[in-house]
Amino acid sequence: QVQLVESGGGLVQAGGSLRLSCAASGRSISMYAMGWFRQAPGKEREFVAAISWSGGSSYYTDSVKGRFTISRDNAKNTVYLQMNSLKPEDTAVYYCAARRGFIVTTGQYDYWGQGTQVTVSA
Repeated sequence: QVQLVESGGGLVQAGGSLRLSCAASGRSISMYAMGWFRQAPGKEREFVAAISWSGGSSYYTDSVKGRFTISRDNAKNTVYLQMNSLKPEDTAVYYCAARRGFIVTTGQYDYWGQGTQVTVSA
């Protein structure tokens, strides 16, 4: 089992930055692809970004390309999402997820965190 705990969310003004962290426990995530998803009120959960187990490959949804960066530190069993130039439409609960094997941009992940709220004011 892998337990995931997100942190780093909060309230920020448009144009600001936040760095989300996802700390894993229970086992090493070094062989897991990791993803970030988000869910805004009244909307379905959507893919945001994902990174391969080695960190060599990453994918982003179009709306965050050039603004968000996913990274990982396998020694710390932690994944990060650096979010810059935040917009009100980025407001959502952000979830971290882990998956054995290759990256997918769908919700087919094995483990999920509880989420952290990100609110961007205009």
